[in-house]
Amino acid sequence: MILDPSELSHNELYGIVLNSVAPRPIAWVSTISVTGAHNLAPFSFFNAVCIDPPLLAFAPGLRPSNRPGAVSGEAKDTLRNVRETKEFVVNLVTYDLREAMNLTSGEYDPSVNEFEIANVTPVPSKVVRPPRVAESPVNFECRLHQILDFSTAPTSSSLVIGRMVSIHIKDAHMKDGKLDRNSLDLIGRMGGVQYTRTTQRFEMVRPKVG
Repeated sequence: MILDPSELSHNELYGIVLNSVAPRPIAWVSTISVTGAHNLAPFSFFNAVCIDPPLLAFAPGLRPSNRPGAVSGEAKDTLRNVRETKEFVVNLVTYDLREAMNLTSGEYDPSVNEFEIANVTPVPSKVVRPPRVAESPVNFECRLHQILDFSTAPTSSSLVIGRMVSIHIKDAHMKDGKLDRNSLDLIGRMGGVQYTRTTQRFEMVRPKVG
C-alpha cells in the first residue's frame, strides 16, 4: 500500500504516524506563566537535537476545543508560557511516574497547577524560573533557542527548541562518574493510549569501516 499524505484526513495521518514512529520519548515540561502560575504537561513529540550547542526540542500541538471555554487552535499553556518567559524544564518520565504524568495530560484551565493534580514536588531550578519535578531522575533546564510555527490551523503544532543551561541527575543514577543508563526505568509513548517500558534491552556494536 502506498499512501499520499495530502489525500489523508488529519485523523488518518495522525494514526499512521503515531503508531509507526514509536516508541517516542516523553518530555514532561514544566513552565511558569508571567503571573507566576505553575504548569506541567507531557509531550511525546520530543527528542534531543544537538550537543553543540546542547539543544532539546518538543512540539506542542494547539489546544483542541474539548475544554469549556477553550478556543480551538489557541496555544496550549506550555507554549504560551515559553513564548512569554523564554524558559522551561524538561523532566524525564519513569515507569513509577507514569500515572502522575498521565494526570497532567488533561486540558486543564490555565489557573490549575498540575504539580498539585499529579501530587509531585516542585523544586527550584538553578538557572531558570520554572521549577523541576523532584521525583524525576533527570531534569534539563532550558532557555528558549527558537520556536518554529508551522501553521495557524487548529490541527497544527509548533516546534520549541531549547538550549540546555543546567542538568540535574539524581545521585542514585550515577555510576563511576557517569549516568547509569541501565538504572533509568524510562517509558515511551506508542500510538493511542499505549506506552512502552524500556527495560528489555540489547546491545549491538557499530561496524568498523576502513
